[in-house]
Amino acid sequence: MIRSRQLRYSYPGGPTLDFPDVDVAQGTVLLLSGPSGCGKSTWLALAAALVAPTAGELVVADQALGALKNIAADAWRARSIGFLPQKLHLSAALTVQQNLALGFWASGQPEDAARIADALQALGVQELAQRTPAQLSGGQAQRVALARAVLLQPRVILADEPTASLDDEAAADAVGLLLATARTHGATLVIATHDARVAALIPATFDGQIGFQPLRLVRKQL
Repeated sequence: MIRSRQLRYSYPGGPTLDFPDVDVAQGTVLLLSGPSGCGKSTWLALAAALVAPTAGELVVADQALGALKNIAADAWRARSIGFLPQKLHLSAALTVQQNLALGFWASGQPEDAARIADALQALGVQELAQRTPAQLSGGQAQRVALARAVLLQPRVILADEPTASLDDEAAADAVGLLLATARTHGATLVIATHDARVAALIPATFDGQIGFQPLRLVRKQL
């Protein structure tokens, strides 16, 4: 679940962003829409405890993020958040399997090769385990990045512009993959996008319940 109240973030020497309040139940979908620069990526960074809010309350996966600091925030993020950034940030020097193994290190857990294999198999890319990112197609890299994001069965999946630069068919595949993965893990899914196609690709109900909450962000303060 995700709950925010009077959430605000001020960039040093830059704009101040005020965000609408949200209440998102566990296992449902939140769509953050709006033009570039309205604060979508900032909202995701706040929800992942990558940055701290200037003001307001934010609770994600039953954790009040204001209480998390430094190493505790890193460990909580590794356990609870699956992040699919727009730039996938797969390490070029590592194999696919090694890229996924970094998740265990970040969470302070011993590497589990079987779980890595299961995550890759679930997303249909198990045969790519020993390849490097340079040997992957764009679609394969996105599936590997999603396998990495859900490896530790996170309670929340955050996806930043997952359909950017994709044609209609590939965009539908990407959103369908996110929805199916979130359903499999019972995760709350947040998609941040300026792509108007995405809303039409998310069903009004999700997994049998009313679970699609669109939220349009606009920059309120400069």
